[in-house]
Amino acid sequence: MTLKLIDPEPGPDSKFELRLYVAGQTAKSLTALANLQRICETHLAGQYRIEVIDLTKTPQLAAGDQIFAVPTLVRRLPEPIKKIIGDLSNEERVLVGLNIEPVRSSR
Repeated sequence: MTLKLIDPEPGPDSKFELRLYVAGQTAKSLTALANLQRICETHLAGQYRIEVIDLTKTPQLAAGDQIFAVPTLVRRLPEPIKKIIGDLSNEERVLVGLNIEPVRSSR
């Protein structure tokens, strides 16, 4: 899991650029990625791009975004840059932290 891009049907609407920093394929890292993909599919369908960076393979990349804990999610676009540390299991916290408007279910 060195550098993996998750770009569902890229297009002009891809306005969220996200980077997930992990340290190997630990349970916490895999949970964070699964939670992030679920949240993005639900609330940002077709408007996001996820880059996964494994710091066990490329530790020098941590300096650019000042990463001091993993997993860490960095919203690079739209600006300003925002960061969330943890496995991203609290969906409401992730949405608020990234300033994403939740999609309401039609139930």
